[in-house]
Amino acid sequence: MHGRPLPGRALTTVPLSITWFGHSTFLLRSPGGVRLLFDPWIATNPACPASARRVGPVDLILVTHGHDDHIADVVPLARETGARVLAPYELAAWLERKGVRSVAGLNIGGSLEMRGVRITMVPALHSSSVREDGRLVAAGAPCGYVLGFEDGLVAYFAGDTALFGDMRLIAELHRPALAFLPIGGAYTMGPEQAAKACALLGVRQVVPMHYGTFPELAGRPEQLRALVEPSGVEVLALRPGETTT
Repeated sequence: MHGRPLPGRALTTVPLSITWFGHSTFLLRSPGGVRLLFDPWIATNPACPASARRVGPVDLILVTHGHDDHIADVVPLARETGARVLAPYELAAWLERKGVRSVAGLNIGGSLEMRGVRITMVPALHSSSVREDGRLVAAGAPCGYVLGFEDGLVAYFAGDTALFGDMRLIAELHRPALAFLPIGGAYTMGPEQAAKACALLGVRQVVPMHYGTFPELAGRPEQLRALVEPSGVEVLALRPGETTT
């Protein structure tokens, strides 16, 4: 995976490493060695094999919204690893109340640099809530993230979202080469909408996620592949527990 060099950054030959734990949980190892964990749901995730349930060291945990299947293991993993947690502002405050010591809140459009990785919070068209005393409580806006890595590669992690037209602006402003997109349908976009998202984003590679965990998440990578590969977009479909570069 190659991208455009960031100003003032030396290129490195170490590729981005991607490990999928099933559903929307990924561990990325950046070209500079920073380990970023997204939407951690591991211990009770039926798609995650037992052999993959040990995450190891983590530097940053990035959370897109408050649903259980995206935050279930944020608190224990933050305590275990000492990782800094980044989340939408209201959700970050809730996680802090739950005992996460190192947490940063952003809002849509905000950017910061953490451990040499440039992170921008972008919109997602979804919902966000947490469970408190058996009831659902609103947890601010859902989000996605644009990541500018040390070698110039730019990646877009969509989180849970429907297709939305402002993905064109993400393309115009950030020029991502790689996208992580949900394809399951029911609660997010399916393969057809994800294919359109690839076109709007102008990406060269796409990693499908948020499919197959439950019966209603019926979208499949082969459906996405049939739609985007004629346009030159490569589908990187992983098995839970698998790592690729």
